[in-house]
Amino acid sequence: MIIREEIPPALAGERLDRIVALLTDASRSDAAALVANGGASLDGVVTTSGKIRVTLDQVVEIDPDLLPKRPLPIADTSIELPIVYADDDVIIVDKPAGLVVHPGHGHPDGTLVNAILAKYPDVAGVGDPMRPGIVHRLDVGTSGLMAVARSDRAYQSLVAALAARTVTRAYLALVWGHLESPNGVIDAPIGRDHRDPLRMAVVIDGKPARTRYHTITNYRSPAEVSEVECRLETGRTHQIRVHLAAAGHPVVGDGAYGGIRSGVVSPRPFLHAAELAFVHPGTGETMTFTSPLPQDLRDVLDGLTL
Repeated sequence: MIIREEIPPALAGERLDRIVALLTDASRSDAAALVANGGASLDGVVTTSGKIRVTLDQVVEIDPDLLPKRPLPIADTSIELPIVYADDDVIIVDKPAGLVVHPGHGHPDGTLVNAILAKYPDVAGVGDPMRPGIVHRLDVGTSGLMAVARSDRAYQSLVAALAARTVTRAYLALVWGHLESPNGVIDAPIGRDHRDPLRMAVVIDGKPARTRYHTITNYRSPAEVSEVECRLETGRTHQIRVHLAAAGHPVVGDGAYGGIRSGVVSPRPFLHAAELAFVHPGTGETMTFTSPLPQDLRDVLDGLTL
């Protein structure tokens, strides 16, 4: 599938090979090889020089099939991966924090995909060979529920359901401060941060993004923080973390988005995918799964008082 992206302010002036690396999760050397092999174009014109500097609003198109072939992910039985449910079409996992979802630049193995292949080898032929079965992701520091497709029909169905926004994904978060309105919607476009292209931010030229939130508990000591439930209506990169930070209430423990402050310490971003619901691609039945907070996050809550 061709990747097509309009260059935002954050990436204007960058080299083309760096743009390719960012958009494909490839190493810089693999990105340069793709460009040299004619796998990238700017405004419809193929270029084979990775040194070219892109400009604002240029359209870059990338054919990821021309990346140098990496070894396909292999099974790894040493990775512990809690399985909540499995049938011939779908697998529901409860991903632990710290586990990368699929192989990529900087983490060629030791991922959730490698663990899935050890338990369910048939997933190898579903979807993208480099990230078989994966239809959505959780950040490495986020724990909780993920659906993995085990059949082609499940893959197509889940991808379509996510695009149609019919999959329920609810998260529990601990944020700094008390939200002015206990319930609401954060509707703000998300794109690459104009100051740092490795981060995301609310930007006027970003992609539409909507997060519904509901305050569960306000705590006052040892600092003012709130436990909130967030429901995704879209699925942009770092969406909940970016939206809450933009609202002035970053996720506790989230160093990338201003969530490290004194008073309350979390060993990681306090974000857990607690509920997942979707229509089963085979039976048509609505399936709902829930996951309790893991112990490391419960320990954080235990140290708070109302």
